[in-house]
Amino acid sequence: MPDPFAESGWTTDPPRPLVPTPAIMAGQLRGRRVLIGLPGHGWRGDLRADEKVVQGSRTYVPVMPEAEWYRAEAEQTEVFAPLVPVERVWVEELGIAGPVTGIGDVVSRLVSLDEPPRRNPVAALGASILTGRRVVQLLEDGGERRDLRAVTELHTSNDGDICARVTTELDWYRWGWSGGTPATLEVPVHLLWLE
Repeated sequence: MPDPFAESGWTTDPPRPLVPTPAIMAGQLRGRRVLIGLPGHGWRGDLRADEKVVQGSRTYVPVMPEAEWYRAEAEQTEVFAPLVPVERVWVEELGIAGPVTGIGDVVSRLVSLDEPPRRNPVAALGASILTGRRVVQLLEDGGERRDLRAVTELHTSNDGDICARVTTELDWYRWGWSGGTPATLEVPVHLLWLE
């Protein structure tokens, strides 16, 4: 599908990328989005952390799936969080926005297995699947609204705009544990990026 805004010369700057930072170098961790893993083996995301815990001479980070984090926070309950050695935890930090590059060839996409890869934003217009994905809404004032999930694919609104519906991550996860329909917002595609 061609970009409807390309002809007008109007474009928005992409949102900031996600840059993994070792948790040992991060400050407060409670509620932060983290990745866990082992260099050379792989990485797991969609997790949230609690504050570091010291046991003996080792430092650990309590880590739990985001769904459990949101439920515990919303219902003020405690959940089990495995303790992961701090050297195996990386915090998703916001980097500095830069130009968006194309997909490129395979060689240009290769990464080091020593650390989780940087995640550059992808325009929603170029994504093959949106539903359930983490998204960023660009605001008219140049800001970013994060911690959102897409609940639809691209569609035409009643006004004829190409858009997708999004909800907060809390409402996304609440939808799963309660079955209650989330409140959604229709966002024009030119303001929507995948994280």
